[in-house]
Amino acid sequence: MFLPKTDAVNAEIRAAEQARREGYSRIELWVTEAIPSELRRGVTISVQEVECGDPDCAPIDTAIAILFSSGGRGMLGIPSESKDVSKESLLEVFPTTPVLAAWARGEDAEWPPMEDDDEDDIGPRPRLRFDIGKRVVCRVGPDPVTGWAAGRVVQLWYREPSWPANSWAPYKIELEDGRNIFAPGDVDQIIREV
Repeated sequence: MFLPKTDAVNAEIRAAEQARREGYSRIELWVTEAIPSELRRGVTISVQEVECGDPDCAPIDTAIAILFSSGGRGMLGIPSESKDVSKESLLEVFPTTPVLAAWARGEDAEWPPMEDDDEDDIGPRPRLRFDIGKRVVCRVGPDPVTGWAAGRVVQLWYREPSWPANSWAPYKIELEDGRNIFAPGDVDQIIREV
């Protein structure tokens, strides 16, 4: 039999959720401030915490997606919980103005810069939930209800040429509208079965 949570436990849960929401808001503000003013119009910023299944990374990463009205987008991550992200740690990994401008035009841009071209070094990875061809829905926007799009998995352990060595996304997905995206984590908050 399960006992109901105590008031103290419920208060802890509420406090942790409040700290997470405040972290998201701070990060969204800092990202907005860091984007040059001429590129800000129509920008949507999505901040999420993602559990990392890789034993060599932080247990929780903060994933930041920058979505431009042109359809261009970019993503960056910080290996810590949102409540622990500082403005300085964000700016250390923040894309350069030329990269942001390319994303704003809907173009691909190398970010972060390549440090190593060893793309074959995938190393051991956790087992993924979905196989190639599986129909899924993916988080593509900040709204928890309408920010999802349907598609199918077209590649496992996807990697962009501009990513650092041994950086991989669990899935590449072709959306029903023809766009190709990647899922930065194998969790229901990002990708789930149809």
